Amino acid sequence: MIIDAHSHVHDPVEAHVGLLDEAGVDRAVLFATRPHRSGPVTLPRCAGRLRSWTRPSGGRAGTAEGYRGAWRELDAALTARPERFIGFLSIPLDLEPEQIAATVELEVVGRGLHGIGELTPPPGRARMIEPVLQAAADHGRLPVVVHGFTPTTADDLMTLAALAGRYPTVPLVVSQLGGLNWMEAIELVRDTPDMYLEHSTANIVFAVRLAIKETPDRTLFGSDAPYGDPVLARAMVERVTSPGEVRDRVLGGTIAELARLD
Repeated sequence: MIIDAHSHVHDPVEAHVGLLDEAGVDRAVLFATRPHRSGPVTLPRCAGRLRSWTRPSGGRAGTAEGYRGAWRELDAALTARPERFIGFLSIPLDLEPEQIAATVELEVVGRGLHGIGELTPPPGRARMIEPVLQAAADHGRLPVVVHGFTPTTADDLMTLAALAGRYPTVPLVVSQLGGLNWMEAIELVRDTPDMYLEHSTANIVFAVRLAIKETPDRTLFGSDAPYGDPVLARAMVERVTSPGEVRDRVLGGTIAELARLD
């Protein structure tokens, strides 16, 4: 089974299904989207959307109420196409630890979702995810996905590796191959058990080749759609691997294990 390990809710949902069909992808891990990428693609529109995105992703819209609209959209997509989407839920990081624990128990485990993410703490504050890791540890091997590109910094990646060492039962996935800090990300993941890399938005194919070479059983295929493209993301993996076990794990086997798919 081929699984896109990183995608966001599309509007409309069927547009996403069409992209998966075109790429020959069976299922996709689905995160909420705040805000949507919609309308004509222009530089001013893109700049405005990125500014609106950095406010919630930077931890400045961290109440549960601020997430509920995105959660409802996620629920609707999962209900519409349960055979194609694997639900993960982003958790507000500004909540108190006991509130985070309750949210994970009620909104993730209680609703039968498969993991937590995508989390994006403010730059220099990756330690904010620790209560989420603690809550995930309380529920077994519940995977947690953390944004890897800007605003995540190289120091944040080091913090994430340290946290992964403190919570060895929690699979911690760094998305986007760590962004511009991909060399540091590969090295940290290689040396940290139960830490994983997802390769969406990798800017050079060499980075993907090196990640798979160094961590063949802990690198995941992902597109970050609608911001990335499943066809291109899959092609990049197939360009740097040969048919066989390693390619199969990258393209779906490993995330299927982490998400505990039946």
